[in-house]
Amino acid sequence: MTATTPTLNPFLTNNFAPVREETTADNLKVIGELPPDLSGMFVRNGPNPQFKPIGEYHWFDGDGMLHGVRIKDGKASYRNRYVRTNKFQVENQEGKAVWPGFLNPPQPDNPHGTDINTGNTALVYHANHFYALWEGGAPYYIKLPELETIGKQTFNNKLKSPFTAHPKVDAVTGEMMFFGYSVAQPPFLQYSVVSANGELLRTIPIDLPVGVMMHDFAITENYSIFFDLPMTFRPERIEKGQFPLMFESETPSRFGIIPRHGDSGEVRWFETPACFVWHTLNAYEEGDEVVLVACRMKSTNVFVTNDSDRFPDANTPYLHRWRFNLKTGAVKEEKLDDVPSEFPRVNEELLGRKTRYGYSARMETGEFPPVFNGLIKYDLDTGKSETYEFGKGRYGGEAVFAPRLNASSEDDGWLVTYVYDENTHTSELVVVNAQDVSGETVARVIIPQRVPYGFHAVWVTEAQLS
Repeated sequence: MTATTPTLNPFLTNNFAPVREETTADNLKVIGELPPDLSGMFVRNGPNPQFKPIGEYHWFDGDGMLHGVRIKDGKASYRNRYVRTNKFQVENQEGKAVWPGFLNPPQPDNPHGTDINTGNTALVYHANHFYALWEGGAPYYIKLPELETIGKQTFNNKLKSPFTAHPKVDAVTGEMMFFGYSVAQPPFLQYSVVSANGELLRTIPIDLPVGVMMHDFAITENYSIFFDLPMTFRPERIEKGQFPLMFESETPSRFGIIPRHGDSGEVRWFETPACFVWHTLNAYEEGDEVVLVACRMKSTNVFVTNDSDRFPDANTPYLHRWRFNLKTGAVKEEKLDDVPSEFPRVNEELLGRKTRYGYSARMETGEFPPVFNGLIKYDLDTGKSETYEFGKGRYGGEAVFAPRLNASSEDDGWLVTYVYDENTHTSELVVVNAQDVSGETVARVIIPQRVPYGFHAVWVTEAQLS
């Protein structure tokens, strides 16, 4: 009998593995030249368990860690800090993990409680506040540029629902829209609007037939769009020994459109074949239509699925466009690219308005866990695209658009992202000219420690920092 090597969790190895040291470093080495009018801070969030996990670990479980690069006057500095959530502080005091991840059975009787908010997913700047986000709980207020955790934001105790990892800020009105979903108990969906000065104005319940996982949504100038997709939570599956959250490929998808300040009775639902959407690029209004652009998958096996045999590329996202006609009720769905990509972004100053350009991270096919080997810039008017290649053995993540001060056009600015080089086991911040994506790299900022793969990022402008 030969001994077998235990299988290593892919989310705890290579560049998915956590870094535990919190570092501050100034005057970083720059290859190329940082533009003098690129001034602000790039911050990315991601999972980074501070202790060896209990039970089965999923990438979504790790403690939040922020990695930030501050750029000013052609110089760059770096710092990384844990998001000091309640979960982080309890485990830090205990010196070990005390909660298992979500692939394990829940622990309602855990002596440390049930607050497992990791603050590890995304970030948003609104009303002079900067937040680390996790879709099952409240945002955590973060001080800039120090990346220090101040505490939970409950909007003067008005926050009674979870808070999505993907709120939408309308740069024109200053309002922030968000939602909270529950998979286990009604109301399965709650929708909220926050004023430009940070006051939670209203929260309304929206009826869904069953609890679903809803990671993202979209806004236009006058509407918000919700995704009732068939990644459903059914407790009865547990009795059959199944995972309660599963994708139902025979159940149609529904897209609900509600006036921004409307009530639950005003939602209009549009039905399409089953699909899943992790992330939206943008949405806007055009005549009688609401237009949505997002990365669509036929199915998803990120948790558990029975569809991998029937849909070989079930878990592969491609950029799509939907047109929902508010007058006729018709829906048109079209695939915009045959190249898989995710983490779609636009110039945030135009969110909810018609944009010509979109940006996404190109996915390396056939890889698990997924890695991204380049950036794609889409011209949504002409249907053309151009690609920035990270290079052999180099992988990145979500790129955000950093606009030039007093920009002269929608794409006048830079794409900024972290890249990990497997050849040298080093990380860097890459700056790309958004008007010449396939051209030469503008600058590479060498990071003094490895930056593990993570989730979502933001560009905080100099004006916001000050």
